[in-house]
Amino acid sequence: MNPDLQHIFELSPAEKLQLVQDLWDDIAANPGDLTVSDSQVRELDERRENLQRNPDSALSWEDVQRRARAQYGR
Repeated sequence: MNPDLQHIFELSPAEKLQLVQDLWDDIAANPGDLTVSDSQVRELDERRENLQRNPDSALSWEDVQRRARAQYGR
Protein backbone atom coordinates (compact mmCIF):
# COMPACT_ATOMS: atom_id res chain seq x y z
CA MET A 1 0.00 0.00 0.00
CA ASN A 2 1.22 3.45 -0.87
CA PRO A 3 1.84 5.19 2.48
CA ASP A 4 0.69 8.49 0.97
CA LEU A 5 -2.77 6.97 0.49
CA GLN A 6 -3.12 5.31 3.89
CA HIS A 7 -5.26 8.19 5.19
CA ILE A 8 -7.98 7.23 2.70
CA PHE A 9 -8.72 4.16 4.81
CA GLU A 10 -9.28 6.37 7.83
CA LEU A 11 -12.18 8.19 6.17
CA SER A 12 -15.73 7.52 7.30
CA PRO A 13 -17.91 5.38 5.02
CA ALA A 14 -19.75 8.50 3.83
CA GLU A 15 -16.46 10.23 3.03
CA LYS A 16 -15.22 7.16 1.15
CA LEU A 17 -18.39 7.07 -0.92
CA GLN A 18 -18.02 10.76 -1.72
CA LEU A 19 -14.41 10.18 -2.74
CA VAL A 20 -15.43 7.34 -5.04
CA GLN A 21 -18.12 9.54 -6.60
CA ASP A 22 -15.66 12.40 -7.07
CA LEU A 23 -13.12 10.08 -8.67
CA TRP A 24 -15.75 8.55 -10.95
CA ASP A 25 -16.97 12.00 -12.00
CA ASP A 26 -13.40 13.02 -12.81
CA ILE A 27 -12.83 9.90 -14.92
CA ALA A 28 -16.18 10.31 -16.69
CA ALA A 29 -15.35 13.93 -17.53
CA ASN A 30 -12.37 12.75 -19.59
CA PRO A 31 -13.40 9.46 -21.25
CA GLY A 32 -10.82 9.93 -24.00
CA ASP A 33 -8.08 9.43 -21.43
CA LEU A 34 -9.13 5.81 -20.87
CA THR A 35 -7.53 3.03 -22.81
CA VAL A 36 -9.30 -0.16 -23.81
CA SER A 37 -7.20 -3.28 -24.17
CA ASP A 38 -7.39 -5.54 -27.22
CA SER A 39 -9.02 -8.26 -25.13
CA GLN A 40 -11.68 -5.81 -23.94
CA VAL A 41 -12.38 -4.76 -27.53
CA ARG A 42 -12.70 -8.43 -28.54
CA GLU A 43 -15.09 -9.09 -25.64
CA LEU A 44 -17.26 -6.12 -26.58
CA ASP A 45 -17.28 -7.21 -30.22
CA GLU A 46 -18.33 -10.74 -29.22
CA ARG A 47 -21.10 -9.41 -27.00
CA ARG A 48 -22.37 -7.10 -29.75
CA GLU A 49 -22.37 -9.95 -32.27
CA ASN A 50 -24.19 -12.22 -29.82
CA LEU A 51 -26.83 -9.56 -29.23
CA GLN A 52 -27.30 -9.09 -32.98
CA ARG A 53 -27.69 -12.86 -33.46
CA ASN A 54 -29.95 -13.25 -30.40
CA PRO A 55 -31.78 -9.99 -29.70
CA ASP A 56 -34.19 -11.75 -27.34
CA SER A 57 -31.28 -12.61 -25.05
CA ALA A 58 -31.00 -9.00 -23.91
CA LEU A 59 -32.42 -7.93 -20.56
CA SER A 60 -34.00 -4.59 -19.83
CA TRP A 61 -32.50 -2.49 -17.05
CA GLU A 62 -35.62 -3.21 -15.00
CA ASP A 63 -35.06 -6.97 -15.41
CA VAL A 64 -31.43 -6.62 -14.38
CA GLN A 65 -32.46 -4.69 -11.26
CA ARG A 66 -35.19 -7.20 -10.43
CA ARG A 67 -32.77 -10.14 -10.73
CA ALA A 68 -30.11 -8.41 -8.65
CA ARG A 69 -32.63 -7.57 -5.93
CA ALA A 70 -33.97 -11.11 -5.92
CA GLN A 71 -30.48 -12.55 -5.62
CA TYR A 72 -29.05 -10.06 -3.13
CA GLY A 73 -32.19 -9.07 -1.25
CA ARG A 74 -32.29 -5.34 -1.86
